[in-house]
Amino acid sequence: MKPAAVFAAAVLLAAGDAPRRVPRYPDRSKLLVVRDAEGNERPVKTADDWKLRREQILLGMEEVMGPLAGPEWAKGAAGLPLDVKVEGEEALDRFVRKRISYLSEPESRVPAYLLVPKGLEGKAPAVLCLHQTVRIGKGEPAGAGGKESLHYAADLAERGYVTLAPDYPNFGDHTFDTYGRGYKSGSMKAIRDNRRAVDLLQSLPEVDPERIGCMGHSLGGHNTLFTAAFEPRIKALVSNCGFNAFGRYYGGDLKGWSSKTYMPAIPAYGGWRNMPFDFHEVVGALAPRPFLAIAPLRDANFEVEGVREVIASAREVYRLLGAEENLAAEHPDCEHDFPPEMREKAYGWFERHLKAGKGK
Repeated sequence: MKPAAVFAAAVLLAAGDAPRRVPRYPDRSKLLVVRDAEGNERPVKTADDWKLRREQILLGMEEVMGPLAGPEWAKGAAGLPLDVKVEGEEALDRFVRKRISYLSEPESRVPAYLLVPKGLEGKAPAVLCLHQTVRIGKGEPAGAGGKESLHYAADLAERGYVTLAPDYPNFGDHTFDTYGRGYKSGSMKAIRDNRRAVDLLQSLPEVDPERIGCMGHSLGGHNTLFTAAFEPRIKALVSNCGFNAFGRYYGGDLKGWSSKTYMPAIPAYGGWRNMPFDFHEVVGALAPRPFLAIAPLRDANFEVEGVREVIASAREVYRLLGAEENLAAEHPDCEHDFPPEMREKAYGWFERHLKAGKGK
């Protein structure tokens, strides 16, 4: 076996319920190094080297969030029909908004809004639109309530995209006993629901299955990152007010990340320095796919210097993979919001990276 294969085998030793050997890194902002299970470090010089580090990043995320495979009862989701049910429909000026639900895994249906533009000719690009922390969940991006500045699923549908806005677990109409059903985090349940949402989009006759994007604000912003890290079918993404480095999040106090909505296992690590992953790595794991981060200068939740730090680290990976132009950041002078000029930047990002791909 070649040395790289031996190293990969050591990293991925464990499957199922066996312990996972995830090397610890004293500085997770340094992405162009990779360690073996014993802590021996070498530089990342090639795409193959980065692939090994990326595998470790995903394992570190699973250590905190729980396995991507889900708890035992949910593993029957492989090959499960989506069983999409249309529960309501309304025709608006430029698109039809359908209230639907789909089967994510056995005994778990996800409520969502599906927005289909009128007059489509050929297969259209699609965007998975993830909501912020708001009681109505999916209704806000779909334009059925909430802040007008966050109606991005409706805005994109008016621009010719098929959009899908699902509820995060225990928001909107999505009632789910996350921890009673064996999940380690709300984050992983959302990732699994969102991957099934991509299945749904790819199944639609109106959608080009090779041109699917994802975007969100706040909760939806980091939900976008987490989902895309595990879902390669997402080809372009935008996060607004969605993240910063753990060490910059309220001075390193991760209490906000430790609720049942997110990752309640976090306190067991005893501080952000001991976390098995950080956002430098999550954004690096997106490379070389196009990613636009919008991070306001006065965001009290996600302090902007922590975003700049993450982007600077991830840029090294994008540069290594010859895709530096696919990573961008905007810093509007506002608070935790999504102002019109930034929404236009987001929509332009998809115009460039999803619509421009038509016919390729």
